[in-house]
Amino acid sequence: MHKVLVVDDDKVLQSNVRQALEFHHFKVDVADNGKEAVNAVYREKYDLVVMDVNMPEMDGLEALVEIKKHDSSIIVLILTAYSNVSDAVKAVKEGAFNYLEKPITSDNLVALIKRALKARSMVETTAFSAPTLSLGEDNKEDKFVGESNSMQKVFDVISKLAKVNTPVLIRGESGTGKELVAKAIHFNGPRKDNKFVAVNCGAISENLIESELFGHEKGAFTGADARKIGKFQYADGGTLFLDEIGDISPQMQVKLLRILQERKFTPVGSNREISVDVRIIAASHKPFEKMIEDGSFREDLFYRLNVLPVYLPPLRERKSDVPHLVNYYVNYFNNVHGLEVKGASNDALEVMKNYAWPGNIRELRNTIEHCFIMESSDQITLSALPGKIKSEQDQIDTNQDVSVNDAPIDFKGIKDSVLDRDRDNAIDDQYQFSFATKEDGEVKMDFQSAKDKFEQEFIVQALKLNKGKINQTALNANIPKKTLLRKIEKYELNPKDFY
Repeated sequence: MHKVLVVDDDKVLQSNVRQALEFHHFKVDVADNGKEAVNAVYREKYDLVVMDVNMPEMDGLEALVEIKKHDSSIIVLILTAYSNVSDAVKAVKEGAFNYLEKPITSDNLVALIKRALKARSMVETTAFSAPTLSLGEDNKEDKFVGESNSMQKVFDVISKLAKVNTPVLIRGESGTGKELVAKAIHFNGPRKDNKFVAVNCGAISENLIESELFGHEKGAFTGADARKIGKFQYADGGTLFLDEIGDISPQMQVKLLRILQERKFTPVGSNREISVDVRIIAASHKPFEKMIEDGSFREDLFYRLNVLPVYLPPLRERKSDVPHLVNYYVNYFNNVHGLEVKGASNDALEVMKNYAWPGNIRELRNTIEHCFIMESSDQITLSALPGKIKSEQDQIDTNQDVSVNDAPIDFKGIKDSVLDRDRDNAIDDQYQFSFATKEDGEVKMDFQSAKDKFEQEFIVQALKLNKGKINQTALNANIPKKTLLRKIEKYELNPKDFY
């Protein structure tokens, strides 16, 4: 239940607003002026403040500044008389989400509050200090989650960029969420009520991208049988997101630089200039510094875009966020499929934290969806993870096992620690058979097959000697417990068989 503070010195209006919000299941507190509101915000955690401008002791504008200093995640809506709309506009510039002119209706107020709650810049900080940036009403699928230091810095930059209209350049590997950041900036900024238009520059051929961005007149080129407006004109008043901007030609770079500087463009085949008010947010994984050196990207365009850059770290560099992302997508796919998966087991989560995630968040999302298809229990276990992820963990374990103290492996010592010395001859015959086979009189050897057979037999004999007790087996055989459990599952062994 969202908690709202209603601030107004008009007791009748205050009471009416409170009743309207409580009817829609909000928890509501009230205050009579700005000073009381600031004190209440210091005492309690509020999702949203609905506040008048003209009040005794401290007015709404002063209170807004103090509230935002204390907690920038609190949404503030301003109520104002028609004659004070200029004050309300000033309040929006100071960080208020929006304003309503008096007299207000409960329907309009509740609708604005719901929209504000969907678009607030940082929420859920009380859950695990991991902000979730809103992406607008039409983006219910993905949110931008992170609690690592690197992501906290990203959130801080986003919150600053949301308040201004400067161009933005977002840099990061594929799958790190560059478009999500662009949406977060748009839907939490002054253009949130206007269009967000995304264009993938890398997916449009060079001879069509000018028409796609600037539009064309009828007959401008073969196939142009009708006039078409471009993305810049379509996004007028809103935000144009140019993904993979590093793929555009030098000629297009010149035209983009002009529109950034003059806010004007000319459609293909036209003599008329069109003025637009569009914020440009660009993104790319390309190495711009190297491209500037070799002349494939204009230095002046780069610096025009790179006013306050956003660097998105790859998932492998913020592994503390993996559990939160896993939980987020588990909840998401629970809603999609109508299931009640409780999350990931400790072993599965550990493997996912150790995985490098070359495909970043996009790969993690697909992995959780894969697990929902494969898993038959109410929890994601190791067996449901894709083979690629498990095999990488097995390789990590193997490297760790063979590099302890940088000492060579003493196979005889390992064998003697778990096998009955009286059966050495029989065992030697057994392992000779495991390591090599004869085909047409020729000895065939396969390292991976032999390693797996040795590993399986080692685990079996260790379990036998320790009567299937996991902790004792791990200790006596010098195997990390999590590795032992994973190998037991890999070779479909049941410790109870060795009691």
